[in-house]
Amino acid sequence: MSSPVMPIPSRVPEAVHRRRWAILGVLMLSLLIVVLDNSILNVAIKTISTPEPTGLGATQSELEWAINAYTLVFAGLLFTAGLLGDRLGRKKVLLGGLVVFGIGSALAAMSGSPLQLIAFRAVMGLGAAFVMPATLAVLMNVFERDEQPKAIGIWAGGVGLAIAIGPITGGVLLDHFWWGSVFLVNVPIVLIALALMVWLVPDSRDPSPGRIDLFGVALSVVGLVLLVYGIIKGGQLADFTDPTVLGTVVAGLAVLVAFVLHEKRSDHPSVDVTYFKNRVFSAAICAIALVFFALMGVTFFSVFYTQSVRGYSPLQTGLLMLPLAVAQLLFAPRARLVVDRFGVRAVCTGGLLLVAATLTAFTLFDSDTPIWLLEVVFFLMGTGMAHIMTPTSVVIMQALPREKAGSASALSNTFRQVGGALGIAVLGSVLSTAYRNGVEDELAVLPEGARHTAGESIEATLGIAAKLGPKGEPLVTAANDSFLHAMHVTAVWGAGVAVLGALVVFLFLPGRTPPEPGPSQKEDEPVGAAGR
Repeated sequence: MSSPVMPIPSRVPEAVHRRRWAILGVLMLSLLIVVLDNSILNVAIKTISTPEPTGLGATQSELEWAINAYTLVFAGLLFTAGLLGDRLGRKKVLLGGLVVFGIGSALAAMSGSPLQLIAFRAVMGLGAAFVMPATLAVLMNVFERDEQPKAIGIWAGGVGLAIAIGPITGGVLLDHFWWGSVFLVNVPIVLIALALMVWLVPDSRDPSPGRIDLFGVALSVVGLVLLVYGIIKGGQLADFTDPTVLGTVVAGLAVLVAFVLHEKRSDHPSVDVTYFKNRVFSAAICAIALVFFALMGVTFFSVFYTQSVRGYSPLQTGLLMLPLAVAQLLFAPRARLVVDRFGVRAVCTGGLLLVAATLTAFTLFDSDTPIWLLEVVFFLMGTGMAHIMTPTSVVIMQALPREKAGSASALSNTFRQVGGALGIAVLGSVLSTAYRNGVEDELAVLPEGARHTAGESIEATLGIAAKLGPKGEPLVTAANDSFLHAMHVTAVWGAGVAVLGALVVFLFLPGRTPPEPGPSQKEDEPVGAAGR
């Protein structure tokens, strides 16, 4: 006679389990402000590039730094933030991160120059670094394993919601208030999130946390800043062979190599590089980095396409980007069902190929392409994104034991942010170089001192053309034509990166049957469980 199967005991306290969906709502509100900020900024970059008093007169390289100052601090400190959450308690880290983020938002709204905006965006990145990994780590500790894929899908759908709300909110604010309002709007959301978090969210921590690797953190931040600065500088100069550009890029790569070597030898690494010996974990991390590389670069140029070339307002631009967000919101929570049927490899490969196809479609756009085609492309792009983000997030979070949730979340978000930062830097530099090369002959009519500034971006060229009056009309035509060519070139690069990501996940992610757990994995935490 066979013995009865004993039910698996719950590892989540009953009181926490009963309010798990309310807790998820609070976590999504915290996530909302972090993602909302970047999606709002996307529609505000043209306004910020406008000369005072409307904007700050930021150049394209300053705009890239306003975005990347946030991203680099965010990415550089996520390792430490995840470890601090595991050590001190994820709720405490979440609360502290929200406070810093709120203060940084208020200061950014009052910036008087592009340099001040860049500095205060870095403060916001510091706060966000402690918010993002803690939300996913808390989620893993309030949901049982069988509900985790569903919860992560809803969590990923929250990203789509933020992307939807952000551009529209930014457009409404810019139509009625000054540019700083796109940052000031974060403050009331932070206050609401803080109150709900104190009331609902339980604290959790790793019972055996590691020490903080301050030297490793410093190496990662310095390496990333040097690398991205060199790439942006190369685009600004339209010359990647310049000694300053080459020296900075090589120095950044050297520091990042030193970071990896240090982490391998350290007995308390900020990143346990042994995680990457697991090819499923590594492929999922790589897929997230590559898709955000492609997406962030394209989002950067699409705002200039809709506003500068097509003449839409910030609010109209936000509404035009709505299909991208709606698709993510619709499909991210349901992606797990597709994975259950076809396997994580097929779903992620298909998602990345769909993203590559939509990026390629941008090469067909010109100044009078029917706008509904752009809407279709954005919707399909969001659909592809939803079928990448949810499955890879589940794979990553279930690849490590529950008590290491902070570290797993930090790694996932770090590579997402680094991929996005490099996407803006690399594809932004490709856009800038191609644009300058296309428009430089037309700039010969300008005084020599004004040519370089006028060639930095389409907004700079249009600003000069507006001052010339009727004589500037040929310059406007040349600027639009050069930008469209640059956009087409950049889209091809982005599509190539997405195809590379598809190849990686096809080769290394599991199919419908997950691999057996490795010797370093706990029996109840199998790697690749999401592939079932």
